[in-house]
Amino acid sequence: MASRSKKPEAVSGRSELASAIYDCRRALVGIVIFSGIMNILTLTGPLFMLQVYDRVVPSQSIPTLLALGAIVALLYAALGFFDQIRARILVRIGAYLDEVVHPKVFKAVVTMPLRNALPGDGLQPLRDLDQIRTFVSSGGPAAFADMPFLPIQVTICFLIDPLIGYAVIVGAVVIFCLTLATDMSVRAASLEAADKGGQRFAVIEAGRRNAEVLRSLGMAGRLADRWGEVNRSYEASHLRVLERSGAFAGASKVFRMMFQSGLLGLGAYLVIEHGASFGIIIAASILGARALQPIEQLVANWRGFVGSRQAWHRLNRLLAQFPTTEEPMALPRPTGTLAVENLAVVPPGSSRPSVVDVSFNLRAGNALGVIGPSGAGKSSLVRVIIGAWAPARGRVRLDGAALEQWHPDILGQHIGYLPQDVELFAGTIAENISRFEPDADPALIVEAAKAAGVHDLVLHLPDGYTTDIGENGSSLSAGQRQRVALARALYRDPFLVVLDEPNSNLDAEGDAALSRAIMSVRKRGGIAVVVAHRPSALEAVDMALAMVNGGMAAFGEKEEVLRKVLKPSAPPSIQDRQPEPEGAPS
Repeated sequence: MASRSKKPEAVSGRSELASAIYDCRRALVGIVIFSGIMNILTLTGPLFMLQVYDRVVPSQSIPTLLALGAIVALLYAALGFFDQIRARILVRIGAYLDEVVHPKVFKAVVTMPLRNALPGDGLQPLRDLDQIRTFVSSGGPAAFADMPFLPIQVTICFLIDPLIGYAVIVGAVVIFCLTLATDMSVRAASLEAADKGGQRFAVIEAGRRNAEVLRSLGMAGRLADRWGEVNRSYEASHLRVLERSGAFAGASKVFRMMFQSGLLGLGAYLVIEHGASFGIIIAASILGARALQPIEQLVANWRGFVGSRQAWHRLNRLLAQFPTTEEPMALPRPTGTLAVENLAVVPPGSSRPSVVDVSFNLRAGNALGVIGPSGAGKSSLVRVIIGAWAPARGRVRLDGAALEQWHPDILGQHIGYLPQDVELFAGTIAENISRFEPDADPALIVEAAKAAGVHDLVLHLPDGYTTDIGENGSSLSAGQRQRVALARALYRDPFLVVLDEPNSNLDAEGDAALSRAIMSVRKRGGIAVVVAHRPSALEAVDMALAMVNGGMAAFGEKEEVLRKVLKPSAPPSIQDRQPEPEGAPS
């Protein structure tokens, strides 16, 4: 099996999943070899029974029985050994597949919302990978590995008697046809059930995230009704799958029982009509059942195979949107300019642009205030500036280099971002401020906290910087979360700091700390972009951009832009005034 440190390369048109499986080709060949040995060893039982009835019983030889028993015990021990080895190899292949593919799947899951909306709850790709790994680690692949050796079993049946061989072939064809019929019957229902299952998780996860809103606004019952509607649709699809697969499974079970009895009857017929030994009766039954075992194992694992096949196709379609690309060349730390060139933005999942033809340039030491009414495109603009969204047209450049020329992880080191909806992660305050950087320097964490004016606040918490804030910072107030997120944005003095509504939850002290933070970015030669509705957030900026309906209304020095935007309209002149008609209401 391939080394765990090696990453699969999608070559010759192979997908990441296929490349990971291809890396394990030697282990897969080993599984086939072990399966061949095991299929030969499984003949131990019927051959032993044949020898007992044809040799031991007629001769009444106890030494012969003991010798045969010892040989059979050794052969069964070897069978168990190879079975354990094969099972362990399959588990290791499943673990390797998960290890080399899950980073790409995780990246796709967290990146897709920035491109377009994921159906369901967005976690289906992770469940798909789990399903594939579970199937690979189970007995499913072993059943497929046994199939090439089915002719050997059938040949042995023919050697015992052609009638037994023909009977086994008929039984194998019937069971295989039942399996195909099951697949064709439940395929559409299985896809529908998977889609509805994702919708169930999406609704209940939305309810979990917004528990306060549901309780306070009395919406819990309505959301429960909505979830119940989706759940009933899922249950209907799932019920169709179970009913149809259950019907075919029942038919297969009845047929196998009839086939087993039929083989016993056939053996008795051979004894009566053709003078075969009594051992043929037992041997025919055991060999026939053993010959059909690979197909029966295939039937038993068919549902897992179908689910894994569907998961495989879904994952391949998803990962194809994230082709492996060469690492961009490392660029020096930006220190000079931010340029926005003819920018047009279409939000993910939408077809209408929210920003059109926005262009401006900022130099080190500038701080830009972006103002405008709600829906003007301010947040869409800054999401493209930080590289979260891809522009529909135009470029964003740092020191002349377009954002696409940076590796996202490296670019993130030069950008500080405070979103409008603050999101913190489960962990300590220190971990959140340091962006979960391994072995983060405590001095840098404290420096960022002081720059955000949150150092004293943190010290007054029960465990200081090691205080666990819970999921999404639930143990902090909204203002505290916003100031911790501001410290995270300022960690390691990034060149570009983008703040979207940074004072929406701040008090007067927080506003003052925000202004000092923006001024500190300017003094150290960085660039700050601040989206604001409240004038207090614009005290430390020197430039302003006014947006209306996704376009630029004005750009330039702050005072000049504010005069243009906030200039009161002139009262109408006397000549412009029209006399009111008689009878008009006063």
